[in-house]
Amino acid sequence: MTPTPAVGKDTMHQNPPPLTTTTVTVAYAGGDERRGPVTMGQANMIRCILRDDPTHINIHDVWPVPEGTTSAAVTDALRALAVRHEGLRTTFPHPPGAAPAGQVVAAEGTFTVTVLDHAELPGDPAGYAESVARAARAGRFALDREFPVRITLLTVAGQPAYVALAFSHAVADGSAMAILREEFAELLAGKELPELTSLPPVDLATVEASPAGLRKSEASLRYWERILRTGPQEMFAEPRGRRPGTDEEARQLTLRSRRGARALAGAARRTGHPEATVLMAAWCALVAHRAGQDSCVTAVPSANRFHARVARSVTTTSQDALLHLDVRVETFDALVARTWGAVLNAYRHSQFDSVRLWEMIDRVTAERGSHFGRDVVFNDVSALPAPLLGTDAQERDDAEQELTWGPPQALPTRLLAFTYRTAPQLHISLWAAPSVFTPEEAEGFLSGLVLLLEAAAAGDVPMKALAEVTGVRPAERGPDWLRVDGCWVSPDAVRETLGRAVGGLPVRVQVTETSGAEPYLTAYIALGDTSLTPTEAHRALTALIPAAGSGVLAPHRYVLVENPPTEPDRSDAWRRLNTIDEGTGRSRQV
Repeated sequence: MTPTPAVGKDTMHQNPPPLTTTTVTVAYAGGDERRGPVTMGQANMIRCILRDDPTHINIHDVWPVPEGTTSAAVTDALRALAVRHEGLRTTFPHPPGAAPAGQVVAAEGTFTVTVLDHAELPGDPAGYAESVARAARAGRFALDREFPVRITLLTVAGQPAYVALAFSHAVADGSAMAILREEFAELLAGKELPELTSLPPVDLATVEASPAGLRKSEASLRYWERILRTGPQEMFAEPRGRRPGTDEEARQLTLRSRRGARALAGAARRTGHPEATVLMAAWCALVAHRAGQDSCVTAVPSANRFHARVARSVTTTSQDALLHLDVRVETFDALVARTWGAVLNAYRHSQFDSVRLWEMIDRVTAERGSHFGRDVVFNDVSALPAPLLGTDAQERDDAEQELTWGPPQALPTRLLAFTYRTAPQLHISLWAAPSVFTPEEAEGFLSGLVLLLEAAAAGDVPMKALAEVTGVRPAERGPDWLRVDGCWVSPDAVRETLGRAVGGLPVRVQVTETSGAEPYLTAYIALGDTSLTPTEAHRALTALIPAAGSGVLAPHRYVLVENPPTEPDRSDAWRRLNTIDEGTGRSRQV
């Protein structure tokens, strides 16, 4: 699940109430009634809708209304969009307690528009409209019967000013909202919309269920499994970090930089690679550098719209492409060259059965004794025809470089970025988990990204010089932290978490280091009168890992003894004890 970007302060509670509130019912007709299975993207988001807080999973946008537009013109445009796009006429019937497996497209129906009329709008009208749209995200959409868009029209003495909308994530994502915003503006301008070229959801589901579509899904699952079995389980594994499964509130930090735009264009010209590839390489380089990792694992949610059949579909294609980029190269140019192929590989494997994906994630992480965290998300929507920008973004493109703080929101990741534009300024919003980034460090990260692009525009940058070039320092870990199975691990954190998992029994974690191989963890557990097996110990530990502190990975082996030695801080004393049972909780070698 990806948090929706927000611009402007949540100021609704500070504003005077509207003079009147009116509900207008709008009828539509002219479409075709259709039925079919859900798409993979819909199934993925429905899973989140049924599980997550609605304020986190529902999404919103604000559409400015040109001066002189009538309310009738606004409702006519909204009606035309509902008829044009099957996704807006879709519901998901399902029995109680079950997830929807099919979708129904209505040929006709109604939706409502709540009209809030004001004597005047507050001093920050765009921020006020933003707060109205955000407030409409509260409350779960009734998937089986509710029109999937909540619409509020803000007027001044009857004159439309903004449309504030909250969408069900089962029918729209950020790209879909951008398409609808663009088409809404064109309809109000009297333009005729072109014929639809991308597939509606029912037809997309048919393609996905075809033999070729199923083969693509299977290939995607195999690609993800390779990363889950070998890549770092936390990008930001460090003493002050929290586990990826715990949400934090993070404030929005927005960079607007003409410097960054010039640098990105210059680096693209010099390296001969597209700007999007250079920006992705810079992002991954800086994330891996800051995290002290040999590779960067980042989710790329917008990647699965690169095919023409879904590029302009008004539906949700919210399935991650998962990029795993090895940054162990000598120079930034070499990383850019490597990024191109890695990104294409990730894009090709971004269509999958989400239920089977999560079953695989649960299985693999239990076998590995880990918890995969969607730590880093990079969402580049700058190539969209009408990027999903804040309502004031188009009017603020003169900044040579500025950083501004916005409102907080729940963050189920550690680092989330939206790239809205790359010209005439680089416009990125960042949400960085406070447990990992202080405000100064978050600002330094975005400033460092611009500095890296400027250096790359001037010449090739040695990867070992990233700290000097960007001012971003790698994570600090104590001497007890070490790499185990491709992950940063704290043996002390493993011992403490395993002790809690087995009910407070004495535990000792021994680190065995051999030349040319990664360290090996062995956990000794003194049972006393307790009955316990290595498999049970492993299962209890893995159940705690998602909420445990950072740096916890299951030991490779569990050795069960009767009583702790008289010198419990000495590993050799534990090794001399009689073994009751031993084994690995990991059910396959990784």
